[in-house]
Amino acid sequence: MTGAELRDAFLDWMRDEKRAATLTLTAYRGDLDRFLAFVGTHVGGTVDLAVLDRLSLADLRAWLASEHAGAQKAAAGRHTGGADRAARTRARRVSAMRSFYRYLARYHGVTNPAPGLLAAPRFRASLPRPLTTDQALEVPDGLGAIAASPLAEQRDRTLFLLLYGCGLRISEALGLDIRDLDRALSAGGTLLIRGKGGRERLVPMVPVVVRALTDWRAGHPAPLPDAPLFPGVRGGRLQPAVAQRAMRVWRDMAGLPDHATPHALRHSFATHLMEGGADLRVIQDLLGHVSLSTTQRYTLADEARLMQVWAGAHPRAAGHGPSHDAETTTGKNDP
Repeated sequence: MTGAELRDAFLDWMRDEKRAATLTLTAYRGDLDRFLAFVGTHVGGTVDLAVLDRLSLADLRAWLASEHAGAQKAAAGRHTGGADRAARTRARRVSAMRSFYRYLARYHGVTNPAPGLLAAPRFRASLPRPLTTDQALEVPDGLGAIAASPLAEQRDRTLFLLLYGCGLRISEALGLDIRDLDRALSAGGTLLIRGKGGRERLVPMVPVVVRALTDWRAGHPAPLPDAPLFPGVRGGRLQPAVAQRAMRVWRDMAGLPDHATPHALRHSFATHLMEGGADLRVIQDLLGHVSLSTTQRYTLADEARLMQVWAGAHPRAAGHGPSHDAETTTGKNDP
């Protein structure tokens, strides 16, 4: 089999067996296309299973060096988010390549140890950037106020209330059908959400979200069971880009920071639960995180926020107050 055929078989396996998200499959296809193109040039011939099986660690390091050089060339003369973003991209490409080789080892007998020995680029772990409680509470009404019609106003207000009230991804909310809401209302207000990789989780709805969704269903333009819960102007499923654009318009009007996006409401949901004392495992289940370490980022974000508050409010943080020498002279110490 050629490299391209192996790539396609791997992506089919990721889709069918691993239930990988569409965005993941798209990113991996692009990453593997780049990898296979480099290997073809590097070895000077057709890439097939035998070529992939005999690539050395030096070959893979040459590929990674080529990726680094390409990132530097692309960044020349323009701002692309810095070296950290480029390192994240290269790390993802290494991850795609390793996943590809694990598939080849499992189904095609490849025994090459080099991919597991290649060190991936390091980058700083980003922390979630939530909105404040007041900002998050303002979003649904703010988005509704700038909608183009009364129907769009109710739809947008309900959508963004759902995002913050249940901590959903925008794709999860827009993927809901009328039947999903009907099932949730008959089950006492618990939504069945299909998240990344087709994984399902149950998310309870607070009363204000239940009321908003019930009212929206009553005014829905075509409440058939298989109709999208949040339709666009032509009746099809509302696209994430439309909701994201509306959020950008409103945040500019309201003077909110650039990180005020639909996904920031999910971060806000988790952060505000944590600030209220919710258990980390409960938050993990509500968000649908596979790994607890992903949810633990919110504890780090909360610690960072507390340090910012401390630095801005505590007199010692800014170097104010009596000096150490003065304390020594008077013989007084902090209690």
